[in-house]
Amino acid sequence: MVLGRIGLTVTPEQLASQVFLPGRQGSLQIEMLSGARRNAALAIEIPSTLEALMRETAAGHPVVVLLNLGLSWAPSWHYAVVIGYDLDEEVFLLRSGPMKRQALPFRTFELTWNRAGRWAFVALPAGQLAVTVDEGGTTHALVAFEKAAAPEYAAMAYRSALVRWPGSLTLQMGLGNSLYRLRDLHGAEKAFRMAAHSHDAAVAWNNLANVLLELGHPDEASRAAEKAVSLGGPTERAARETLGRLRARQ
Repeated sequence: MVLGRIGLTVTPEQLASQVFLPGRQGSLQIEMLSGARRNAALAIEIPSTLEALMRETAAGHPVVVLLNLGLSWAPSWHYAVVIGYDLDEEVFLLRSGPMKRQALPFRTFELTWNRAGRWAFVALPAGQLAVTVDEGGTTHALVAFEKAAAPEYAAMAYRSALVRWPGSLTLQMGLGNSLYRLRDLHGAEKAFRMAAHSHDAAVAWNNLANVLLELGHPDEASRAAEKAVSLGGPTERAARETLGRLRARQ
């Protein structure tokens, strides 16, 4: 339902093979998230509050929720999609199983959501972000998205996040890595250079050195690698290897 809402073509049969666990006769939350990401949707868990749920639906983002329609000691797990709410009637509007429109009273919804751990996520096109998720939560989702999605979608998502959080080293590095996977070396160089100069991070200087080497700028690549080595840290060994390759070419 949600993937179709954002224009992604995938059949229930195709999705079932990705998320359904025969041994459990259902799907765990991690499969739901990874299934969305593999199909180019940015899946982001949202805060477990009614306010977040309402803000996302008000922004036009359908929210996948996990409900427990049974009891705490005899659960009946059920995924549904919250598509809106009516404050006057005090109901959430859901697409639930075969029901295209289910009006569930606020109190009933909260009870069944509470019993399931108040878990929810949105699945969005790569250029959009959840309105209720902070930088840390968004970055976590983007790193997972980068691992599952095609690099062009990952780059699009990172660019969108950098508009909101331009000072993030992780987001800048993610953009550079995605562009590198696309073989957009000039774009990757720009992203790593910005990260290196903005944060003076060894990993950024080392990645910049490698890209500059591929672009045919060995002298500048050597200076970037030397900078990475001087900063030390977890990437020092990789930076020394880069510097060694550069010196071997001279």
